[in-house]
Amino acid sequence: MPNPIEFVGNVNLFGFRTMRDALRRPFEVAQILRQIAEIGAKSLPLVISSGFALGMVMTLHTRGTLVTFGAEALIPTVQSLGFFVEIGPLVTALLVSGRVGSGIGAVLANMRATEQIDGIESLSIDAFKFLVVPRVIACVISMPLLTLFADFAGLLGGFVSEHSSSGMSFSLYLSRAFANLELSNFILPTSKTAVFGLIIGTVSSYFGYTTNEGSQGVGRAATNSVVVSSLLIIFVDVVLVKCIFFLLPENAL
Repeated sequence: MPNPIEFVGNVNLFGFRTMRDALRRPFEVAQILRQIAEIGAKSLPLVISSGFALGMVMTLHTRGTLVTFGAEALIPTVQSLGFFVEIGPLVTALLVSGRVGSGIGAVLANMRATEQIDGIESLSIDAFKFLVVPRVIACVISMPLLTLFADFAGLLGGFVSEHSSSGMSFSLYLSRAFANLELSNFILPTSKTAVFGLIIGTVSSYFGYTTNEGSQGVGRAATNSVVVSSLLIIFVDVVLVKCIFFLLPENAL
């Protein structure tokens, strides 16, 4: 990996080229849909099962404390605010970074090592626009949708845990869960995951597309894609949360 300043500059140039080519004809619609199915649909089982398990665990942890203060009625509210505002977006981004980021990095690095990318360019096809742009767009589109599935799976997991403890009905759980959830608590955190998708798609494609280490670079590209994407997601999440609180202070919990 180059030094940090060179790396940041190269990734930014890579990202600007991606956004420029995304607005330029021809639009690879079929390739984008194929990547959405690959990145989004195939990530659903992982995202839903993880969200459900996290929902159950979160309820188990918070219930004891809230019951101590006689506030067990707030369990659905804590669950919904926790998932929709922060846990759902961040956990989904890290999960997708691990599964999709490594896949994109490895696939593109393997295509580079086996000279498939050179072969595509020899056919007068813009390999960057055909391989990189659809993957980045698919990540940007898929992330908010996957986050919604994770949020509702977490809410369902919380209900199952609470129902087994107190016998609370599903309708009462839902009414309490959404009683204090403002629209802005839901839209802004979900929207920021599109930025996480841009990070995952751009960084992973950068490591895979630009590798020049032959077959040895495949594993390194996959590892670097996950590590750098995850670190950037956490850092950017802090910045975005600060921006949201600055612009909309009423969203601060």
